[in-house]
Amino acid sequence: MFTGIIESLGSVTKLEKDKENLHISIKSNITDELKIDQSVAHNGVCLTVVKIDDDEYTVTAIQETLDKTNLHLLKVGDTVNLERAMKLGDRLDGHIVQGHVDQTAICTNIENADGSWYFSFEYDAAQNNITIEKGSITINGTSLTVVNSGNNTFSVAIIPYTYENTNFKTFEKGTEVNLEFDVVGKYVAKLMGNQ
Repeated sequence: MFTGIIESLGSVTKLEKDKENLHISIKSNITDELKIDQSVAHNGVCLTVVKIDDDEYTVTAIQETLDKTNLHLLKVGDTVNLERAMKLGDRLDGHIVQGHVDQTAICTNIENADGSWYFSFEYDAAQNNITIEKGSITINGTSLTVVNSGNNTFSVAIIPYTYENTNFKTFEKGTEVNLEFDVVGKYVAKLMGNQ
């Protein structure tokens, strides 16, 4: 369980294909606080630490994860958003995030708003995920509030702190991102669909 508040940025140092799995090595300033078998969200994808070597650690993504997320697009040198699992008793500053990506979306527009930014995204509506105005959405692991919600589109407002401390600063039109829709909203949609 995560909160969507990005702790750190990591840099991809190595990508190693092993049958259908992909071993991803990351250099990060939180590596010395990690341990083997710990869950860490990478662009919102919960992965298990399998190896630690100095200031680098390695996680493994299976084929299903690669098929459903943007991790298959990673290149050495890419920046990823990192968050360790939340501790019981801590504040929930973002919203409840599972680390299970529902689908990807494409960045369709970036608008400079004189000190902040509006990022717009489009996703495949056939998967029956929805956003609502002022509801929560997780983009590459970052907990955000939806603005301008449409049938298969939405926007988010990004303040300078979030821009500088996440990989939003690397986005451009056409960037593919991971989406995790609000878990409460998913349960409500499922229940309403069964009525």
